Amino acid sequence: MEINRYIEHTNLKPTITDKEVDNLVQEAISNEFVGVCLPPFWVKRAARELAPTDIQLVTVIGFPLGYQMTESKLLEIDKAINNGANELDIVMNISAFKAGMPWAKIELAKCAQLIHEAGCMMKVIIETSYLSDNEVISATQLCAQAGADFVKTSTGFSTHGATAHHVSLMRKNAPSNVGVKASGGIRDLVSAKEMIAAGADRLGTSSGLEIMKALNS
Repeated sequence: MEINRYIEHTNLKPTITDKEVDNLVQEAISNEFVGVCLPPFWVKRAARELAPTDIQLVTVIGFPLGYQMTESKLLEIDKAINNGANELDIVMNISAFKAGMPWAKIELAKCAQLIHEAGCMMKVIIETSYLSDNEVISATQLCAQAGADFVKTSTGFSTHGATAHHVSLMRKNAPSNVGVKASGGIRDLVSAKEMIAAGADRLGTSSGLEIMKALNS
């Protein structure tokens, strides 16, 4: 199992510095990780270094709560793509979803159109820690219907991150052409393997180096 090809090397800390961005990129290149996930502010810097590689440059939209206006999210998407992002992880409007409003799906469909027209990929963060199992299933199906390429468990900023149970629920209820990204709390090789076994196609983690060290020890 090439676990490195599941890993999106991630640093979304509010204190991240330019040196940490550069280190993250070089670590991803050295380990042949599938992607690097950074705050929007640092996308342009990382894009220059990742351009010669096949590593995906991932950033977040509507982060971390998801209840920004749709117009704001679309502007964020446009700017991120122009700065070099390949994949956009969008926080679903959980507030609208909980209220039973159709806008959660409408917004994602608008985002998907903009992202796909640019030849990029859309991943939707449903923040499973705020949802019941039935809501996880509904949110997964909603995201797929709206055009998501992936559904993602967590921002990493809520009460808990990914669980194997939620990953399994998402995998069972997403079409085969929609991936599942587990993110939040994946800090070691054991949890990484657990998420993959549950059905994760991607792992968003800030512990990629530790996971690879354990794998190779």
